Amino acid sequence: MSEAYDVAVIGSGPGGYVAGVKAAQAGLRAAVIERDRLGGICLNWGCIPTKALLHNAELFEELKEASAYGFTLGEVGFDPRKIVERSRKVADKMSRGVQSLLKKYKVAHVPGSAKLLRAGLLEVTTPEGKPQLLEAAHIIVATGASPRSLPGIAIDHERVITYREALALTTFPKRLLIVGAGAIGVEFAYYFNAFNVEVHLVELLPQLLPVEDAEISNLLLRSFRKKGIACYTGTAVESLKVGKSKLTASLKGPTESTTLECDLALVAVGMAANTAGLGLEQAGVALERGFVKVDEHLRSSVPGIYAIGDVAGHQLLAHKASAEAEVAVAAIKGHAHPPLDYGQIPGCTYCQPQVASVGLTEEQCKQRGLKYRVGRFPMAASGKANALRQLDGMAKVIFGEPHGQLLGAHLIGPQVTELLAELGLALRLEATYEEILATVHAHPTLSETVFEATGVAYGVSPNL
Repeated sequence: MSEAYDVAVIGSGPGGYVAGVKAAQAGLRAAVIERDRLGGICLNWGCIPTKALLHNAELFEELKEASAYGFTLGEVGFDPRKIVERSRKVADKMSRGVQSLLKKYKVAHVPGSAKLLRAGLLEVTTPEGKPQLLEAAHIIVATGASPRSLPGIAIDHERVITYREALALTTFPKRLLIVGAGAIGVEFAYYFNAFNVEVHLVELLPQLLPVEDAEISNLLLRSFRKKGIACYTGTAVESLKVGKSKLTASLKGPTESTTLECDLALVAVGMAANTAGLGLEQAGVALERGFVKVDEHLRSSVPGIYAIGDVAGHQLLAHKASAEAEVAVAAIKGHAHPPLDYGQIPGCTYCQPQVASVGLTEEQCKQRGLKYRVGRFPMAASGKANALRQLDGMAKVIFGEPHGQLLGAHLIGPQVTELLAELGLALRLEATYEEILATVHAHPTLSETVFEATGVAYGVSPNL
């Protein structure tokens, strides 16, 4: 016997559970299959608990500087166990929220591991190990991605760890090596550094946050070094040897090689799509560089099978997965829906200073031969940033010539991840510099830095 649905979604992360809810809202009978906890990696072991940890780090840094705010405190300590416990409570609450959403919209939650037998038919192995069949006219694969390693570096999840183990550390090392300076690497570098861990951050490419505008990355590098984080760019980890008490890493930089000893190593060099054991290839689903190959409507090479989120490639971001869920469900219903513009997907990194961006970098504008103007405004000149005592960073905006439309925005500084939505909307609406300048920005706010940077691009001082 098998259960039949209109749509079956494999995975319940920000792509999967949104797809299930959207399908139900569209009048389809939907099921979401999850082998672990509802909410996927993002809610349980990624986006949400890391932000809870990072807020603890920010608060601890503020408390250490209490005298600068006029407060008199004794020595400020911390308890790693309680810090982790708080983050787990936040994650648990969000996971329960997903459960409530599925229940509200009558989306079936099917616990277990799914495998494609063919288009339209899945085998789900329950937590008790029993197989059951599930039929669905449309199947959406939303299984996410997992940490990958480098040749010669074996992750043992004890002394050579991934972000998942780092999230749950209740005893901090004295010296930590972080391999990879993408968003995960720099967020954990900031987190552990704030709690007095000696952090060594190694990146093979020439800059921290390789996908970001180079100027922004250089400012982050400067800020990190000021905090005491040792940063090695253009540097390879040639080997990592696990000894009885220490790990020994051999690093090869642009001009010299060095040996580094540490207590723990965190590998954060990227993610690999979770496609193993799903029966994708047996069902005829084509893969490309390990990810499910999809068209602009998230359809795979097999009719009736879709893929969204990390497993489908492009930017590996939770909000991208949620947006793709809407596109996929629209395709299933036969509704007209514009394909997702991946050039307009915002990116945020939650270290301090925060980094946020949308649209083209200056390097990409040059590569495409575009004519453009750039405006910059430093946080140090912002009244609100001065009131917050957070002066590192700037707003950088790029406008195309000759029409003055926004091409890209790149921010580094306090709370800039909250400033980005204005610029995402401006990019979506093809807003020009004139329209941004004609929009009154409240004073004093950090958003004024965007306003001021726009004025600088065209040689005007909006507030003078």
